Amino acid sequence: MSLTVAPEQIDRIVWNQHQNPFEILGPHRINQNGKTVWAVRAYLPQADAAWVVLPETRQEYPMQNDQHPNFFEGIVDITEPLNYQIRYKEGPHEHIIHDPYAFKSPALTEFDVHLFSEGNHHRIYEKLGAHATTVNGVAGVYFALWAPNARNVSVLGDFNHWDGRKHQMRKGGGGIWDLFIPGIGPGAAYKYEVKNADGHIYEKSDPYGFQQEVRPKTASIVTDLDSYPWQDEAWMERRRQTDPTTQPISVYELHLGSWLHGSSATPAKRPDGTEMPVVTVADLKPGARFLTYRELADRLVPYIKELGFTHVELLPIAEHPFDGSWGYQVTGYYAATSRYGTPEDLMYFIDQCHQNNIGVLVDWVPGHFPKDGHGLAFFDGSHLYEHADPQKGEHKEWGTLVFNYARYEVRNFLAANALFWFDKYHIDGIRVDAVASMLYLDYNRKEGEWSPNEYGGRENIEAADFLRQVNHLIFSYYPGAISVAEESTSWPMVSWPTYVGGLGFNFKWNMGWMHDMLDYFHMDPWFRQFHQNNVTFSIWYAFSENFMLALSHDEVVHGKGSMIGKMPGDDWQKFANLRCLYAYMFTHPGKKTMFMGMEFGQWSEWNVWGDLEWHLLQFDGHKQLKHCIERLNTIYRNEPALHTQDFTQEGFEWVDCSDNRHSVASFLRYDLDSEVFILTVCNFTPQPHSHYRVGVPTRGYYQELFNSDAREFGGSNIGNLGGKWSEDWAYHNREYSLDLTLPPLGVIMLKLDREKTAAAESKA
Repeated sequence: MSLTVAPEQIDRIVWNQHQNPFEILGPHRINQNGKTVWAVRAYLPQADAAWVVLPETRQEYPMQNDQHPNFFEGIVDITEPLNYQIRYKEGPHEHIIHDPYAFKSPALTEFDVHLFSEGNHHRIYEKLGAHATTVNGVAGVYFALWAPNARNVSVLGDFNHWDGRKHQMRKGGGGIWDLFIPGIGPGAAYKYEVKNADGHIYEKSDPYGFQQEVRPKTASIVTDLDSYPWQDEAWMERRRQTDPTTQPISVYELHLGSWLHGSSATPAKRPDGTEMPVVTVADLKPGARFLTYRELADRLVPYIKELGFTHVELLPIAEHPFDGSWGYQVTGYYAATSRYGTPEDLMYFIDQCHQNNIGVLVDWVPGHFPKDGHGLAFFDGSHLYEHADPQKGEHKEWGTLVFNYARYEVRNFLAANALFWFDKYHIDGIRVDAVASMLYLDYNRKEGEWSPNEYGGRENIEAADFLRQVNHLIFSYYPGAISVAEESTSWPMVSWPTYVGGLGFNFKWNMGWMHDMLDYFHMDPWFRQFHQNNVTFSIWYAFSENFMLALSHDEVVHGKGSMIGKMPGDDWQKFANLRCLYAYMFTHPGKKTMFMGMEFGQWSEWNVWGDLEWHLLQFDGHKQLKHCIERLNTIYRNEPALHTQDFTQEGFEWVDCSDNRHSVASFLRYDLDSEVFILTVCNFTPQPHSHYRVGVPTRGYYQELFNSDAREFGGSNIGNLGGKWSEDWAYHNREYSLDLTLPPLGVIMLKLDREKTAAAESKA
């Protein structure tokens, strides 16, 4: 009997040129000799023979292949609904499978496609990508991919020997291709074979894939993200009720792959006791391996807790091919990097942070992506994710491509990605990288290399609108979350709400303060008297944005040296300068961020291939500097005056900022009620000052809360013997004043001791 489908239709399947293989393959009702029967068709490359099997009755129907040796059709003479499997032979081997083309119900609805096409499907990651599911009682994986300009798309994987002929996908609305493949599940490695109009083949990782193979492999892995038993409910509820702008936020920024390494001779173990694959570091450190997320949880979380930081910020942990990119060239936006373990391992790390009252921020990179062949670049044979105009779509200096923010589906991909990390991984915030590169069309471009916007300006209007959309969604879904902009220009209202025209972040890195202070501390202290403006200028604009003071990884790479290496003088002065800088940072308005290694004075510039210089902690100076950071964090967290009014003028008042001759600055920080205040006095020279008078608003005893020159921090222990009584000597336009001793290169903090003051007044 000849087949019931035309030869040209068979050829379209065989040559992978049919955009809806369901029209040919799978079960079809036909009329044969006046009777309705089923014609089951299958394309089985390399098969020699095949049968349709009815599992309920164990009946078998032979399939014909007389028009093509690998295209089979079997006639099943029943009228009721058909439930079948296919048995086929490949040489000496025999297989029984469920036919993927028997499962025709798409997981995506027309409403899903509509929302995605207009850029408003906030959980599109639950629809696109690879999802283990059960259809008609059969377990398998549903695949869906956006590739509107592709001629054909197939699923490749271990399950089909990476043969693109075996699992050809169907194109539906919105340019989305889909297919349910029965018989596979979590752990299956896969890619998409994408063909353009000319038949050129691109093998792509899944843009919405939840996990990838360990580099240099690039396949995606089917993964279930909903099985981890979270135990951070108390943390999540507290966060929901919290306004971050009034809370102490002290962030420890780190790169997971270079904080500390393990030995490749001692592999890590999974919770069930089995050994995990060893993921080695580059040849610059032979014999080293990456610690896993779980090992980092056991070692890093206690360390951060000991230091007193409130949050940890992870350099990008989305999947990236090259270790040396630090994670900033992402290929798998929805996949936590497999260098350090599985998605569940990362969830464990974040869960442990929360159970120890440590928030987790993740660097997020929506500004650009690399050109790697398996990634987003030229995804379906067209400029799909990147802007087609090279004057808008490429960062030549970075060798990367720029997202097309004007395309709704691309904006949906990125906006949903930000929400995804909050949803699935319980992160507490994002720090958005290189915001300026997104906002300006001429960023790092010479004249003639960029195209203006529709109004002739340099602003990227679509990118600004996209950032507003992302921040609006984050705070709508996740009250108490944090969104930080690394924005290095004077773009207005970056951290203002979207409803007043701002970009909607709740914090912005203060790059101006960072540059001014590093320039100031780099110079010999004698010259600082001529640069007092470096210290004071930041207050002029401190309350125009919700600023975060950041001493980040960017300041200790590319020949910039280490933080302690920037300080002038001998070793004693270097440590004293660094303590002075840190203490001024913790008392200045704004939240705080500090990169790993700065807390103990690492001498070398950060090396992404090596460990931090942990051996330095055997020496007193480094150990004492670390202790100084612990003390600063403790005071910062415990004193509302240092964090509740970071972003209002009422929270800060200069006492004296004009004593450039001595390079001394003094100021007050107030809490929300303006009743409790902290007096900070900074001496930025190695010359101590005795009988230095500072005006104060209230009579009483002022306890010396902190002295960066204390012996316990490695200083010379010059101070005020624990505190000072005020004198009825008007000074600095105040009724009272303190006669202080200012330590060399030192910062002191004083607070009115109300109990001791009241006791003395009652006796008087």
